[in-house]
Amino acid sequence: MPRAATRSESSEERVWVVPEGLRGALADRYGPVFAGEEAEARIRHLRLFGSCGDRVTALALALGKVPLVGIVDYTTQRNEPVDRRAFEVLARKRSVEVRNPPGMLTERLRRAVRELAAGDGGLIVVRGEEDLGALALVESLPVGATVIYGIPGAGVSFVPVDAVGKERVRALIAQMELRRVDLGA
Repeated sequence: MPRAATRSESSEERVWVVPEGLRGALADRYGPVFAGEEAEARIRHLRLFGSCGDRVTALALALGKVPLVGIVDYTTQRNEPVDRRAFEVLARKRSVEVRNPPGMLTERLRRAVRELAAGDGGLIVVRGEEDLGALALVESLPVGATVIYGIPGAGVSFVPVDAVGKERVRALIAQMELRRVDLGA
C-alpha cells in the first residue's frame, strides 16, 4: 500500500510573497534608466551582467552581449509572446525552467540564479512571472557586475551590484512574507 507523502517529499517550497505595503518600494528605481540609443550604447559596454525580462535580454543578445544569467518568461508585459529563438545563444550554455507565480519569489528561482551565477551561466525560463528575478540577480551576481531589467514605457534600468545593493535586496526580501506553497512538480 502506498504511503502518504511527508512534508519533505511534497512539492511545497519556500516562497517570499510581496505584501501590499512593499509594492511601492519594489517599484522604485534602483539604478539609472536609459532608453533607445543610450540604453543600447550602455548595454554594448557592459562586461559582467545579468538580465531580467524578455525584451532587455533579447536586446542584449541582439547587440552581441551575452549576460551571465538571463531570466525570461517568453512574454512581454505578461501577454505578448516573444520568439524563443532570440535566447538560443544563452540557452545553449544551460537552460533551467522554474515555476514562479506572480507576486512571489520562489526558492527555486533564487537557487537557479545562484547556481548559474556560480557556474558558466545560462538562461532561466520562468513559468509564471520573472519580475522579482532581478532581486535574485543582485543577490547572487558578484560585486562589480550589473543587473539590467526593463521598465515598461521607460527603458532599461542599470543596477550596479555592490555591497549596498546586496544589502538593500536582503532587506527587501526580509520584508516579504515567507510561506510554504505547493508549486507542483
